Amino acid sequence: MIEFKPDMQTYIRAHVVMTAIAMAAGMMILWALGNPHIWTGAVGGFAAVALRGWYLADEVMDEIWTLAEGSLKGPYERVARLDEITKLRTIAGAVQVITAAGNKHLIKYQPDPQAVIEQINVARQKQAA
Repeated sequence: MIEFKPDMQTYIRAHVVMTAIAMAAGMMILWALGNPHIWTGAVGGFAAVALRGWYLADEVMDEIWTLAEGSLKGPYERVARLDEITKLRTIAGAVQVITAAGNKHLIKYQPDPQAVIEQINVARQKQAA
């Protein structure tokens, strides 16, 4: 059995990027509206992402995916059988798993998403043999 646990460093890095985007967007919106206090957009963007990150951290860090017995099992009873997986791809620090039925799952906050894809592909090849 292989476990894919979320990485706190990757989680923090993702939130740093989201913070920069939220701060810039907040300032640009206030500038476009003619507000003379555009700096408050940066404060609001920072506060929003920081609060989100703090609030969701415990829940997200508990989302562990396991690879065993011919399937990929995730939180909240999510299951993707290896023979039904049609596509694996990276999206930032996550791995997106797409099944033949069109279901999409995210294995979030992985420090090396490509390594996760390789491990899943090796298991798929072993199962097919």
